[in-house]
Amino acid sequence: MKSVRCVLFIVLLSLSTVVFAQTDAQTSGAHKSSVAPVLSEAQKSFATMKTLAGEWEGVTDVPDVPQWSGSKLHVSMRVTSRGNALVHELQEAGTPLDATKYDHPVTMLYVDGDQLTLVHYCDAGNRPRMTGKMSPDGKTVEFELKDISGSTEEHMHHSVFTIIDANHHTEDWTFMMKDKPIHAHFDLHRMN
Repeated sequence: MKSVRCVLFIVLLSLSTVVFAQTDAQTSGAHKSSVAPVLSEAQKSFATMKTLAGEWEGVTDVPDVPQWSGSKLHVSMRVTSRGNALVHELQEAGTPLDATKYDHPVTMLYVDGDQLTLVHYCDAGNRPRMTGKMSPDGKTVEFELKDISGSTEEHMHHSVFTIIDANHHTEDWTFMMKDKPIHAHFDLHRMN
């Protein structure tokens, strides 16, 4: 009889240990899922840039080359690769995309380790890579040149995206033509 009680006690003790362990695991899992992950600065900057996904139109101002000012632009931005990349395509407003023409540069933005990275596939035939940081107010992301694949004689050198509100943002791009910087300012409004 004593041995039966002893076995029964051990079985009950084992069962209670299993039940408490499962309850603790469920509680811990519930606690973990309710805590939002901490985002790095690069991830926060990228999340801000992804809010610009959509179709945009506006005009350009190029003070260094006034004859280029006043051009109407269309910018398309879309989130792709399961949310891991943002594609930025620029073209003249009102023109269809035509695969037979070299009609627009493409820029890719993504998080690479602890950096927000921008790669600009330029009309000049090169690929400048820039790294970006968000301003303390969360409205501006500024990109500085890191390196270039291809010719460095003419290249995109710097860019700044400033969010005015959900339907209005500006882009400032600096293109180096040999050693002379050409600044372009795009004032863009959301089309959809």
